[in-house]
Amino acid sequence: NGLHQLKYPTDVLIDKETDSLIICDYGNDRVVRWSRRSGATQGEILIDNINCWGLAMDEQRYLYVSDEGKYEVRRYQLGEKNGTLVAGGNGKGDGLNQLNYPTYLFVDRQQNVYVSDHNNHRVMKWVKGATEGIVVAGGQGYGNALTQFGYPQGLLVDTVGTLYVADSFNHRVMRWTQGDKKHGTVIAGGNGQGANQLNGPYGLSFDRHGNLYVSDRNNHRVQRFSIE
Repeated sequence: NGLHQLKYPTDVLIDKETDSLIICDYGNDRVVRWSRRSGATQGEILIDNINCWGLAMDEQRYLYVSDEGKYEVRRYQLGEKNGTLVAGGNGKGDGLNQLNYPTYLFVDRQQNVYVSDHNNHRVMKWVKGATEGIVVAGGQGYGNALTQFGYPQGLLVDTVGTLYVADSFNHRVMRWTQGDKKHGTVIAGGNGQGANQLNGPYGLSFDRHGNLYVSDRNNHRVQRFSIE
């Protein structure tokens, strides 16, 4: 747990302003920042004593961190230690104002926060300033129907509001369009755990050409998919 070490890092983002990596150092209950410039031998602690899992940054450079232990998401100005509650914070549960092990996050340009509400098998959207969230995907219990998730993890929202979710226990990536909240479509995986499939997918990322990259956790690889 030294400043030159990490323990089970779960998420990372690049802060272009400072040319640094911001890392959720899950096993050490902290968020740290490492310079990307050559010669950096250790990081600095940004936030301590936080059971963090997911990170996001908005265009104003506010940092958003999910806290699994407190079932909440907080927003921080860089350098700030306490932050502002933006989702959850009402104990563990499945109410609209609650979360149950929030993992990955996405923040859009309006500062709406999307949360993978892992143990509730749903994705929640918290509009800026709201006191409760909106279920935008899942929320129908654990399962592999198109209306359900099995422990959702990484998520992304594109510029037209389409949601992409790594549905980890169902070994698939789901797409939920804005017009249809009832069910999603499978865009990758979903047919078992074979070599041409996914096994416990976690993280998602798009490149500028629209290719989807999936960290295929239990297959120990990253896969690229061209999405129609």
